[in-house]
Amino acid sequence: MTTLRFFQGFFGSPALANGGATFSDIYSLLYVPYQLSWWVFAAWGGPALGPLMAGFAVPAKNWHWSLWEIAWMAAPMLVILLLLMPETSASTILLRRARRLRKLTGKSRLQSQSEIDQRQLSASGILVDALIKPIEITLKDPAVMFVNIYTALFYGIYYTFFEVFPLIFPSRYGFNLGETGLAFLSCQVGAALGVTIYFSYLYWYMIPDNLRNGLRQQEHRLVPAIFGSFLISTGLFLFGWTARASIHWIVPLIGVVIFVLGTFLVLHSIFVYLPLSYPKYAASLFAGNDLTRSSVACGSILFARPLFLNVGIAEGVTLLGGLSVVGILGTGAIYHYGAQLRARSKFAQD
Repeated sequence: MTTLRFFQGFFGSPALANGGATFSDIYSLLYVPYQLSWWVFAAWGGPALGPLMAGFAVPAKNWHWSLWEIAWMAAPMLVILLLLMPETSASTILLRRARRLRKLTGKSRLQSQSEIDQRQLSASGILVDALIKPIEITLKDPAVMFVNIYTALFYGIYYTFFEVFPLIFPSRYGFNLGETGLAFLSCQVGAALGVTIYFSYLYWYMIPDNLRNGLRQQEHRLVPAIFGSFLISTGLFLFGWTARASIHWIVPLIGVVIFVLGTFLVLHSIFVYLPLSYPKYAASLFAGNDLTRSSVACGSILFARPLFLNVGIAEGVTLLGGLSVVGILGTGAIYHYGAQLRARSKFAQD
């Protein structure tokens, strides 16, 4: 079972690593944040649908049924991607164009830039760029390191809710398995609010400002993240301190909505900030970020339940809220000093 779960994550990871870079290939710099918003929405809202579907499917059928649901959803998407998804990489498109021109004209000197560059590549060089470069950038660039650690922190916190909900809602509010799955819809509500607020921010402020004044420093994209970092802590404290039988269940779920809204704003701002600051390494940055946050999320599922059982739910969530306060300070520091850090980085670009 562990081996199969490994392969499921292994084959599913390219979408997380390459999705952001693919949007950058397709859409202009001004409008790519719109597309990234849907990607971030799926990252936060998608996992919340799993407990909802399983909460009703497993009691009615068995645990195998929830896995069949995943296969039914993934199979059509695989067919659509294979048949309809076009190539988006500019270098690959130019490579194919050069090959067609050589075939039509017989002129071997017609080559794309990627072919010229690949003459100097070796198997070890490709391996380094694919596997080592994301780790190297993370370790050598303090701004990227903070971003990866911070996103890993609240991504791990988010996945602890997969353990908190079953501990709270059945015992304190009498929810059955299906109703507990419905409680996860609060994550969807928070993600939907995040999309709405960020779209409004882009439409009414960011894009008009860029059209009038040009692109500002990349740190200007972190403004929503500053507000979001406050919401993360607020949502965690509200959830931890109100999840008790004497308080209506809607109150802690409001805390979940606030928390997910904050994480949406932070994560989206970071996903715009990173490729703007390091466009050459966009795919590597997304891969490194995905590796970091997914590893912490995996570990959080293991330690979350013992944490809450040993220290208490309110105390455990308060601990997580206290850790998230560090993110408020860090986000403000990156906003104010990010330009200076990028000036010292060999990876960043103006």
